[in-house]
Amino acid sequence: MNDRMNAIFTVVSGALFGFGLALSTMIKPEVVLDFLRFDDFGLLLVLGGAVGVTLIAYQLAPRLMAKPVFAAAFGQRPTETMKRTLVGSALFGIGWGICGVCPGPAIAGLGAGNWSLLIVVAAMALGAYVQGRLASSR
Repeated sequence: MNDRMNAIFTVVSGALFGFGLALSTMIKPEVVLDFLRFDDFGLLLVLGGAVGVTLIAYQLAPRLMAKPVFAAAFGQRPTETMKRTLVGSALFGIGWGICGVCPGPAIAGLGAGNWSLLIVVAAMALGAYVQGRLASSR
C-alpha cells in the first residue's frame, strides 16, 4: 500500500508542478527568453516563490515530523561541487539560453499542447543518453 500511496502522491505533486508552470506561463520559451534578455522579470518571481516555499518546507518538515509521510526517514546526502557538476551546469545553462526551455516546463508544455517542445524533450533525452553512455564507458 505504501508504494501505491507514494505513486499517487508523486502524480499529484507532478500535476501541481505542471499546473503551476503553465499558470505562470513558464512553459512558453518566449517568456523565458524575455527573462534572459532582462525584458520580463516574472520568471524571477516564480523561481523566488518556488525556492522560498521549498526552503521553508525542507527546513520545517524534519523539525515538525518524526518521518516523511511515505518514507522511513528523512534522507541526508552529502554534497560537493565537482568539476563535472560545474561543466554540466554550464552546458545546461547554454542549452537553456539557446532554446529558452527547461526540462520541467518542456514536459509541462507538452501537456498544454505545445507540440513543438517534443523536439526539445527528444534532444534532452538524447543528451542524457549520450552522457550515460560516456559515464558507463569510464
